[in-house]
Amino acid sequence: MKINVKIKLTRGAECPIYATDGSAAADLRAMIDEPYTLMPGERHGFPSGVAISPESSGFVAIIAGRSGLGAKHGITLSNGIGVVDSDYRGEIVVWLINNSDEPYTVEPGERVGQMMFVPVFAANFIPCEDLDETGRGTGGFGSTGRN
Repeated sequence: MKINVKIKLTRGAECPIYATDGSAAADLRAMIDEPYTLMPGERHGFPSGVAISPESSGFVAIIAGRSGLGAKHGITLSNGIGVVDSDYRGEIVVWLINNSDEPYTVEPGERVGQMMFVPVFAANFIPCEDLDETGRGTGGFGSTGRN
């Protein structure tokens, strides 16, 4: 399934592409003028040069980290995932954090995140006094006995 997304490119960015036919997300690049060294524990936002307008408010762009950066260098998204609402028209900025003990230098044009589109279901919140019973009930973290 495909969704039409208008895209505005700035900072010399090129249109994001899917690396393979089976790719779920398209890469976003750091549109910076010079290398930037991300120190251990540091967070920094990298402009992508990309702004979007999905054809429908029924979709959201999710920004995910790149597995190679996380696994090899400890570089992940500072907020876990990014949510780009369908009505946001500003430039997408990819916020990274260096979770390693070593500095990591982000190069201009380096792939720093990936963007995928998923459907959104808005909820009708219905106030009530009681919720239906389940086997788990109110058991929290670790309550199911699985690791």
